[in-house]
Amino acid sequence: MGNTRSGVVSKEILEELKLNTKFTETEIVQWYENFKRQCPTGRISKEEFQAIYSKFFPESDAQTYAQHVFRSFDTNDDGTLDFKEYIIALHMTSTGKTTRKLEWAFSLFDVDKNGYITKSEVKEICTAIFKLIPKDEISHLPEDENTPEKRADKLWKYFEKKDNERVAEGEFIQGVLENDAALRLIQYQPAK
Repeated sequence: MGNTRSGVVSKEILEELKLNTKFTETEIVQWYENFKRQCPTGRISKEEFQAIYSKFFPESDAQTYAQHVFRSFDTNDDGTLDFKEYIIALHMTSTGKTTRKLEWAFSLFDVDKNGYITKSEVKEICTAIFKLIPKDEISHLPEDENTPEKRADKLWKYFEKKDNERVAEGEFIQGVLENDAALRLIQYQPAK
């Protein structure tokens, strides 16, 4: 019956995650062992997720962004992530430029989950992204994207929409795939 032993990831979940993520079987098993140790119930709350996510951005305020990431991966809206949702979240938020990652990015920006993105939703996510950027890096940003509002305006222009219009998922994916600057604006890449 799948996962009858609490300390072992089921073969079904293991195979699905190997197929749908970049992680190896060994990595998935290690992630699972850590997950079970930190989350013995098999579920992670939004607060636990935010605490883990914040460790990736120690110089920043990652709370707001982590809330949006959590929302976009809590596919059944139960207020928790199970192991599979957690691993998919880790995989999808790692670097890369694929259609699946852009589908996830669309769900991140679609705050009200109505299937469209509005300019106000773009501004809300840009504000959350800005909180990830350390203060000393903000001063190095281009003049036309050194505030959340300017970043949202610049990104919105790539979609060639008026302020009161909205962007569907296909338009979003196409717009970002066709423009590296738009891809850069929808995320934060720490300077190294």
